[in-house]
Amino acid sequence: MGQAPSSPADSSVRDTSLWLYSPEFLDCESIGFEDGDYDFTANLPDDCLAHVFQFLSAGDRKRCSLVSKRWLFVDGQNRHRLSLDARAEILPFLPCIFNRFDSVTKLALRCDRRSFSLSDEALFIISIRCSNLIRVKLRGCREITDLGMESFSRNCRNLRKLSCGSCNFGPKGLNAMLEHCKVLEELSLKRIRGIHELAEPIKLSSSSSLRTICLKELVNGQVFESLVATRTLKKLRIIRCLGDWDRVLEMNGDGNSSLTEIHLERLQVSDVGLSGISKCSNLETLHIVKTPECSNLGLASVVERCKLLRKLHIDGWRIKRIGDEGLMSVAKHCLNLQELVLIGVDATYMSLSAIASNCKKLERLALCGSGTIGDTEIGCIAEKCVALRKFCIKGCLISDVGVKALALGCPKLVKLKVKKCRLVTGEVREWLRERRMTLVVTMDDDETSGVGIVDGGDQRVLETVVEEDPLPVTDGDGGAGVASGGRIGLAILKTKLGLLAGRNLVACTFRRWFQSEATSSI
Repeated sequence: MGQAPSSPADSSVRDTSLWLYSPEFLDCESIGFEDGDYDFTANLPDDCLAHVFQFLSAGDRKRCSLVSKRWLFVDGQNRHRLSLDARAEILPFLPCIFNRFDSVTKLALRCDRRSFSLSDEALFIISIRCSNLIRVKLRGCREITDLGMESFSRNCRNLRKLSCGSCNFGPKGLNAMLEHCKVLEELSLKRIRGIHELAEPIKLSSSSSLRTICLKELVNGQVFESLVATRTLKKLRIIRCLGDWDRVLEMNGDGNSSLTEIHLERLQVSDVGLSGISKCSNLETLHIVKTPECSNLGLASVVERCKLLRKLHIDGWRIKRIGDEGLMSVAKHCLNLQELVLIGVDATYMSLSAIASNCKKLERLALCGSGTIGDTEIGCIAEKCVALRKFCIKGCLISDVGVKALALGCPKLVKLKVKKCRLVTGEVREWLRERRMTLVVTMDDDETSGVGIVDGGDQRVLETVVEEDPLPVTDGDGGAGVASGGRIGLAILKTKLGLLAGRNLVACTFRRWFQSEATSSI
């Protein structure tokens, strides 16, 4: 682009004759500049240039930082996300890395399992250099101990989100984080080896502002009992953790819980635990996924008392403990239900008809892996679910007859997915498209795969293979010692969109800036 390495230009010596013209209309030779000698971004404010950089991918931003000293400075001062390869060898480079990136507020430290990770000393240096961190992600940092976490928490008191996985520290380090980071709102822990059978309980201060907890694959997650019972907690996710969780969930049974979302997956929890959940009167979202001890009785106790329930996901694991009886309770009490996902649940015409008739606000429905759902049940849904917008059917005994019924009902339906239904042929897709031109139909022979339900900004995707880590921290921004991970396809898409958006932004910014300059000079 013809930028010459230089420091930011002084506004007092800028050539104002160039302000009212876009670069593409300037004849450099006619105004005294040879081709390539003039920096057309010299008059662009640093904050505007930094905003343009935000639309670029990590690789493009690194290349831009090599254009000039000014671009290097602006990129470093405005890089708020950073992801580092957290091997032990990075220790001597930490001062120079954070001298350049001194405005980082979101940091990810990842180390390969075959390498030694950075130690407590390195984490202490980072906490000194980046005292304004609000979001931190640790992955595979096995050399960090309780002492390192304690020193880190003393220096980073503004931390709001903490996500740790495959680390070796234990309750002492976590207690220190909760004691010193008073504004911590989100805590996500996965495979923390220091949380073992003999671990001491995790204590929560009375002034805590914790809003979200995610516990995944912990040996003794019950030590977080006091955190689960806190009054400020809004979201709770417990996935594949060992031990009995009934008593922990009963701690919410005083009726004063603020929980609005609960996700239980592959846990030892029974109807007793669901009875404790039923006392969370503010509950709006409930996921019961592969919990074999939960039955119709426990589900009924929840829906009878949680009148605000809007989203319900049930994966019955085909053990037939949750069926028509529980779903009839859902139809009777969950009048505000907007999203329902049933996987491995043998629902029949009786329960589905009741849900379709009573849940008038139902917009998103997924029926997967059921041997009792056929054309009759789909016809009932097509007739009675007038608000339904997105419908997914997977692994059910339906045929073309049931799919065609959807063309005659569900007037607001905009998206239909039919997967692994052997009696459904490809011809019905074209038949549907001819009669419902606005309907997006996805079937097995399409290139797209997976089962998805999307609700505006809140997206919940049911996938058979992909598994996402909770609370993602970074998008792969880098610099010296930066990890190169991330989704390549997504990065390419972001780059393309960023270039287009960047061009429009620059043109618009130049136009507004030139107009303001012209107005001020009159």
